[in-house]
Amino acid sequence: MRILMLAISGLIAAGCAPFVIRWYTKHNWLDDPQKEPHLKKTHHLPVPRGGGIVVFLSILLTSLVFLQIDSYLVAILFGAGLLTLVGVIDDIKDIHPAIRLGTGLLASLIVVTAGIGIAYISNPFGSGVIHLNFPIWEIMVFGQTHAIWVLSSLFAIFFINWNMNILNWSKGVDGQLPGFVSIAAIFIGLLSLRFQDDPTTFNTAHLSFIVAGAYLGLLVWNWYPQKMMPGYGAGSLAGFFLSVLAILSGAKVAATLMVLALPTADGIFTITRRILAGKSPLWGDRGHLHHKLMDLLGWGKRRIAIFYWLVSLLLGIISLFLGTTGKIIVFGLVVLFVFWFLIWAKTYSLKKK
Repeated sequence: MRILMLAISGLIAAGCAPFVIRWYTKHNWLDDPQKEPHLKKTHHLPVPRGGGIVVFLSILLTSLVFLQIDSYLVAILFGAGLLTLVGVIDDIKDIHPAIRLGTGLLASLIVVTAGIGIAYISNPFGSGVIHLNFPIWEIMVFGQTHAIWVLSSLFAIFFINWNMNILNWSKGVDGQLPGFVSIAAIFIGLLSLRFQDDPTTFNTAHLSFIVAGAYLGLLVWNWYPQKMMPGYGAGSLAGFFLSVLAILSGAKVAATLMVLALPTADGIFTITRRILAGKSPLWGDRGHLHHKLMDLLGWGKRRIAIFYWLVSLLLGIISLFLGTTGKIIVFGLVVLFVFWFLIWAKTYSLKKK
């Protein structure tokens, strides 16, 4: 059944992409590096974005057919719809990063308000878990008292927004984003099958495979030479869905960070580098890991994309056999390696000048 969901989701995404491409091309909604040059861009010809529409329609239609409609699913799809709308506007107008950040925060608030939060995390320093269900803030809504777990909610909001932004930075070359997102979603689905917390209310594994299928369908058109770019829509939806799935599968924060270790390490380094340089962390540049692999090592776009996929696949397999402490150690090693490479790349570039 899950393979069927993945296949149908993928077929819907791959099937509707040509219509979105024609729609964007007809209205000249293209990312043209000649008209709007930027150091971060790696493509040379005009390409439509619109990946968010493809991913959202695929997940929406497949979920409505196969998944139980409950408050969780409604909140998830509503938040995803908001991100898709903002993504379409950004495809056309290139809106300010602060606006994108604000709407991402709103999308995360929608799902957290529905009760999707991180109530606990595994204790990396010993047995048991660390509870986050305190302090409690009680509010009155329409005459009813609602209890808000403050720490749990704040952690979930941060986790969702962090992944939305760092995954958006890892879509710089053809096929890069949809490939590793599909792999990450599949492994979250496998982990949720083994450690499902509450299988009676929401089947997380099913949604995981639906998300994986949607990004595989996008990959058909984003693979080199790309006919469509993910855009902010598909990038933000990737972080949104993977974070929510990790939470629903039993707070698999360490496992998700491990599978996404490459983009996470790149994101941490990028934010630190920009702040130390006195620049805003919101504005793009050509200092990401995929840029350095291309500019200094001479890697092609296909090699970079496959490198991201293989690292995610390997880390995903390892995550199935490690406890929380082991996952954190492996994640830390990947971060250190990425930091070393990016520092070397920076030093080497300065010596060449």
